[in-house]
Amino acid sequence: MANPETSAALTLLNAKAVRERAHRMLAIGLEDKLPNFRIHLDRMDSVVELVLETTRKAYPSFEVPFHSRWRHFVTNNDNRWADIADRTKWPDRAARARSEFDLAMVSVFLDAGAGPTWRYHDPKTGLAIGRSEGLGLASLAIFASGAFSANPHQPLRVDADVLANLTVADLKRGLQVSDSNPLVGIEGRVDLLRRLGALVKSKPDVFGRFDTPRPGGLFDRLAMLADDLQLPAPTILSELLQQLGPIWPSRLTLGGVALGDCWKHPALTTKDATSGLMPLHKLSQWLAYSLIEPLQTAGIRVTDIDGLTGLAEYRNGGLFIDAGVLAFRDAKDVGREHEVASSLVVEWRALTVALLDRVADGVRQRLGLDATSLPLAKILEGGTWAAGRRLARERRIDASPPVKVISDGTVF
Repeated sequence: MANPETSAALTLLNAKAVRERAHRMLAIGLEDKLPNFRIHLDRMDSVVELVLETTRKAYPSFEVPFHSRWRHFVTNNDNRWADIADRTKWPDRAARARSEFDLAMVSVFLDAGAGPTWRYHDPKTGLAIGRSEGLGLASLAIFASGAFSANPHQPLRVDADVLANLTVADLKRGLQVSDSNPLVGIEGRVDLLRRLGALVKSKPDVFGRFDTPRPGGLFDRLAMLADDLQLPAPTILSELLQQLGPIWPSRLTLGGVALGDCWKHPALTTKDATSGLMPLHKLSQWLAYSLIEPLQTAGIRVTDIDGLTGLAEYRNGGLFIDAGVLAFRDAKDVGREHEVASSLVVEWRALTVALLDRVADGVRQRLGLDATSLPLAKILEGGTWAAGRRLARERRIDASPPVKVISDGTVF
């Protein structure tokens, strides 16, 4: 008989659990019973307006792409990955998809916050680009140079062996890190990629079905799970969480199952072994969103995109604090530094997920659209993320988030 703790743990490795528990956190907050934040829903209308205005400015026709890593490979209308991919002679669609999975997985795992001072000096434009956009362009350049490939004749791939032996010096070089250009949590990122390499190598049945083991081998696994060339987006996330769970460092486990981006919060009591646990799976969901386009290019239709949730990260979360929807109970918390595992950060991230659903409902209502024509992934891209960044720039000189989080480079 299955261990009941193991069965309970597996119920947390999906988007449905994230959404259900986030909305429970919001319900508790609306009764004013949360330890760290008060909620002012009367400010939500102004958030919906700001998101609409921000989206209209960036995408006047409302043809908004998905919120995904691929957006960061475009700078000044120059789509760098598309240029590389279109010049490459792919033997078939699956070969291109494996390469795009390789790129997306490594790039997303390098993408936890860069800190305020790091910049990528882009040789193509001469610009110094920070944060996610800089990390995106830098990781694409490293990938395109063949640095992750074991085969000099096939640069556009990531081999498990190469990843497993990556050094801090390798990554520092590629990301242009120096004493004058420091990057937060570089050791954490290298460790994560090494763990990814070792795990992929140890599961050839999943990651090496048609090739030597590589992260992109997950494409073949997902293609196999597609029914009549259709695949629900939540299946992408569940596979990522179940296959890659062990790579996340020093996190909670339950019944021998690594829970990844899942944390304790005293308000979320249940009657089983998952009591007090809040799953968020931010980087894995960001990756799931980023695998949709390669699957579509390969001819697989991704359905139920709204089955994934909003992302519990500091731009979306910052939007709600800076707009006054969320208010600290203790004003001193503004100046304090908070651990990722603190109940304040867990609460803030959970409320962010639930409030993003409410913003999405509000935006669709104003536009007379439904979730199929305007999925959450497009509202995140057009609006909430950019609106959160805009408010941060207006409120703080360094555009930092309104909560000071101590980051190890592996969460957000």
